[in-house]
Amino acid sequence: MKIIISNSSPDPIYEQIVRQVKSQIISGELVAGDPLPSIRKLALELQISVITTKRAYDELEGEGFIDSVGGKGTFVASQNKEILRERKMKVVEEKLAQAVAEARLLGIKPRELRDMLRLLYEEEN
Repeated sequence: MKIIISNSSPDPIYEQIVRQVKSQIISGELVAGDPLPSIRKLALELQISVITTKRAYDELEGEGFIDSVGGKGTFVASQNKEILRERKMKVVEEKLAQAVAEARLLGIKPRELRDMLRLLYEEEN
């Protein structure tokens, strides 16, 4: 698990951790059953407070991304495939909404934006 903390980010450190762990789970980089570092170990690695790390883990557990098993550790929770797909779709929708807002500011017409999206999508294949 790779976490990078940005001191210049306006987001609190625990939110940066939560966002990056969620992203790794949604992308498949971390899969169900993968162990996560202990709260203390992650705090030590990131040189942050144990309280901050605990808050991030609590939020991730509350949202169903991770499971803590007493005496064994913390693991990536098994995800319902439909829920995981919905989460992935939400990420894409948010990014597309940002692109649409930017296109509007630049005066790009919907048809031009659609053509750009089609070209970018086909370019990857």
